[in-house]
Amino acid sequence: MQVLEREITNRLSQTVRSDENVFHKFVDAAGDLAVNLVVAVIILTVTWWAAGWAARLVRRLIARVHGGGPPDVTLQGFAGSAARYLVMIVGIIAVLQQLGVQTTSILAVLGAASLAVGLALQGTLSNVAAGVMLLLFRPYRVGDVIEVAGRTGTVRSLDLFVTELTTPDNLKVVLPNGKVFGDVIVNTSYHSRRRVDAVIKTDLKRDVAALMAALKARAESNPLVIKDPAPQVELTGMSEAFVELTVRAWVEAQDFAAVKADIMLAGRLLADGAEQLPALPAPRAKPATAPKKKAPSLTERLRPKS
Repeated sequence: MQVLEREITNRLSQTVRSDENVFHKFVDAAGDLAVNLVVAVIILTVTWWAAGWAARLVRRLIARVHGGGPPDVTLQGFAGSAARYLVMIVGIIAVLQQLGVQTTSILAVLGAASLAVGLALQGTLSNVAAGVMLLLFRPYRVGDVIEVAGRTGTVRSLDLFVTELTTPDNLKVVLPNGKVFGDVIVNTSYHSRRRVDAVIKTDLKRDVAALMAALKARAESNPLVIKDPAPQVELTGMSEAFVELTVRAWVEAQDFAAVKADIMLAGRLLADGAEQLPALPAPRAKPATAPKKKAPSLTERLRPKS
């Protein structure tokens, strides 16, 4: 009987000691996990801050390389975005490593899953590739007015994935870079000058020669129309019911809409036999030009400012 009691007592003591060891191990593991979580949160916070700092640093370096001239906003935005994502990727890998995931395991998993990820994210990866091509070929820059994918607007930003436009009626349009690069891009801001082609139709009873002379005089008297090359009025179509005239005038790109509207309205009134025409647009004031400064050398551009 005493032997049985001792055996039971020994078994209970071993169980209690085993439970105490498990509890101590659990407490130690929980403490280690808590420390790792705190460190991981700190790393993630520092990574988030460092990503923003790296993006700002890249933008400042690009602005410094440009010297006294205006920086390339498109390149600044794209390079800043790339720097931000690169720092974030490095930080996330560091966080996973802090939580016990080995870097070699991460690389092995990424390598094994590269095909599946590539197939699943082929649209996203194509947008990144298209963004790089847009940055290299520069069909447009931030601030240009473009027509693409059935949309017209001013380019507000270009990053790794999307191009953002603002339409004339102040709508925000976000287009994937892959769709933009794969479509026809019309950049209406690329050239400083554009040609207005205003079509006016009139019936055959009108004196076509007199109407052509009046249209040419109207275009030549417009202060926004460039004098050389001179405006032209051409007969571009004729049918049994009407005659089609086209007024061609060269203007500065920013005056295109105003000049075309004036010629179209004046042409319609002249074709209808009106004797009084609306007032001509006011001439555009020429901006004051600052004296040109000598462009700094590359060494001077990269030299830190005191």
